[in-house]
Amino acid sequence: MIVVLKPNVGEEKREQLMDWLKSMDLAVHVSEGAYQTVLGLIGDTSKVDMDLIASLDIVESVKRVSETFKCCNRKFHPEDTVVRVGDARIGGGHFCLIAGPCSVESEEQIVAVARAVKAAGADLLRGGAFKPRTSPYDFQGLHADGIRLLKLAREATGLPIVTEIMSASDLPLFEDVDVLQVGARNMQNFDLLKELGQTGKPILLKRGLANTLKELLMSAEYIMASGNENVILCERGIRTYSDYLRNTLDLSAVPMLHELSHLPVIVDPSHATGIARMVPPMALAATACGCDGLIIEVHNDPSHALCDGAQSLRPEEYAALVGRIRAVREAATC
Repeated sequence: MIVVLKPNVGEEKREQLMDWLKSMDLAVHVSEGAYQTVLGLIGDTSKVDMDLIASLDIVESVKRVSETFKCCNRKFHPEDTVVRVGDARIGGGHFCLIAGPCSVESEEQIVAVARAVKAAGADLLRGGAFKPRTSPYDFQGLHADGIRLLKLAREATGLPIVTEIMSASDLPLFEDVDVLQVGARNMQNFDLLKELGQTGKPILLKRGLANTLKELLMSAEYIMASGNENVILCERGIRTYSDYLRNTLDLSAVPMLHELSHLPVIVDPSHATGIARMVPPMALAATACGCDGLIIEVHNDPSHALCDGAQSLRPEEYAALVGRIRAVREAATC
């Protein structure tokens, strides 16, 4: 249920209304916009007297929300959420570039790539320390040592770091990580999501390879309902009948998620296609359809990468792509 307050309502009256609503075992989510304040009621609202609330002199309107996701619903929070990571901003008109190798392999590799992507215009550095792989015999990442190397790259470049967490038991290792990524395979690891909801850290939540948009938003709801509103949604391709690409990039998800939710939406064209030469056109298309950022894999020696070299751009290719991305952004905002 949503309660929209009239403009210029006094703080005391608003607090009295909120206290009364909370006395009915409801959680109250407050969204203060430039022109109005929205109170989102979370809990069993079936017994709430809408007519009584609507009759109050400080209330402009009351309406029920049929969607099962509440905290991430744009009806609860009409204005875009902007997630801040260091000097970077994601959402609300701010565009963020995240780049780096699929896996952290060595200090020389991660620092070299970090310097290259920063020079090209990247805002954040990505790199996998823990790698969920289909085969147990594939490279699984450097784990704690990988995080240590990411921190060295951050010291060398100033770029905030993004890396994937696979288990809540590993949270102590991620204490000094700037953005925690939840990969597609863990999108519905609800115990992990609830733990991440208590961290307060920005969470990059990837859509599962066979999950609906509603299921993605419900996973975001787990994080937000646990107290963490710093969630970034990521479209990274879904499993379809495509026989030439790794996945199918669902670009229609971007405007639809923006319509349904106030959370920022970024796109991962690397995992969506699995082929380096397909990354630039899909990155440009994602930019044109209004995403809030891109996460792209970049490796200084893709042919010898320990993970996903086939979908990784070389630093010079990434730099050229960033220039084209900026041109598309300028054209789209004209």
